[in-house]
Amino acid sequence: MDRSQKADSVAQLNAVFNEVGVVVITRNLGMSVAQSTALRGKIRDAGATYKVAKNSLAKLAIADTDYVGIGDFLTGPTAIATSVDPVAAAKAVVDFAKTTDKIEIVGGSMGSQVLDAAGVKALASMPSLDELRAKLIGLVQAPATKIAQLQTAPAAKLARVFAAYADKAA
Repeated sequence: MDRSQKADSVAQLNAVFNEVGVVVITRNLGMSVAQSTALRGKIRDAGATYKVAKNSLAKLAIADTDYVGIGDFLTGPTAIATSVDPVAAAKAVVDFAKTTDKIEIVGGSMGSQVLDAAGVKALASMPSLDELRAKLIGLVQAPATKIAQLQTAPAAKLARVFAAYADKAA
């Protein structure tokens, strides 16, 4: 890798760090190609990205971002999982780590908040952004449904009373 390629790589990583909501650092402990491919597919399906980057270049790329605190995690054979959704990357990596012992979650960061491995696992247990939106929509729609039910309830009660009198009279 020559100097211009390194500069391009740092600029690309810096752009990624400025756009994402969460960064998860993992350590590869001898994953096979098939396992690595499966992990990348799982992360891609979650709407996140997974990249193996040189630690020295990644440290240069985080210099002007909120993720400067993760520099200590960038030692050894590491990879970086990122996503705009604050939960997607963490969820995908933690789910994959449950299936194999060939990957270790080192830590991560959500904005300027640095997370250790337990923090990343706790983040993964939270609902995703789409799940939170669905819950919010459900909460907003619930009162409207109840109001509609209350408006039709008196008419239904009157109909049952009239039916009871009609049955009694017959």
